[in-house]
Amino acid sequence: MPASNVSCTSSFAAIGYGQAPVAGHPFTEENWTNLDEKVSAYVKSKTLAERAAWDFIDREGGALELAVVNPVGIFGPVLGPDHSTSTDFIRRLMNGEMPGLPRMVFGVVDVRDVADLHLRAMINPAARGGRFLAVSGDFMTMLEIARTLRARLGNAASRVTTRVLPDWLIRIVGLFDGQVAQIVTELGKPRNATAAKAMRMLGWTPRSREDALAATGESLIRLGLLKRSK
Repeated sequence: MPASNVSCTSSFAAIGYGQAPVAGHPFTEENWTNLDEKVSAYVKSKTLAERAAWDFIDREGGALELAVVNPVGIFGPVLGPDHSTSTDFIRRLMNGEMPGLPRMVFGVVDVRDVADLHLRAMINPAARGGRFLAVSGDFMTMLEIARTLRARLGNAASRVTTRVLPDWLIRIVGLFDGQVAQIVTELGKPRNATAAKAMRMLGWTPRSREDALAATGESLIRLGLLKRSK
């Protein structure tokens, strides 16, 4: 019986946490999140899940071949009101629900390009046994994301703030807000990652970060998922 090539969705969360990011040195597929350090429950769950997938493949003794896709923040067109944390961040920005922006960075990739990378990982024999980061370009600051929305979406993004909040204020709020507390350790970190492996081995060419973000906002507008302007 020939080996089957299985494509699995993991996350950048299984790659780039529990270790200090270094400016000028993006994370690659060779990195694994260090669970000996303090990480969020989400990051821990993604790391353990991917480790379990690789352990399962090892136990099967070659009956299955695995390729893993590790996307960063997934943006792009939404299909309805039940959408992801990443796209909900864009919704909140465009609704004016965020009074300011923490000094944080995010990787951006379009959902359509993640699907394309999965297909390539499934059908290309070179992908077997590999991990593939799905990220378009460099990580973006929250300010860069906000400015992109305002530039690409015009009046529809007029409520998007470009005010950057000081780190000390975020830390104080984090003492009383559990969700905010989870991001305190990420303030000001120069985190980055590269999709060079997927582009080189699988011929993957993602859309630009700006196009992915604009597509998110445009779909929220089209589906009527934003507050109406007064």
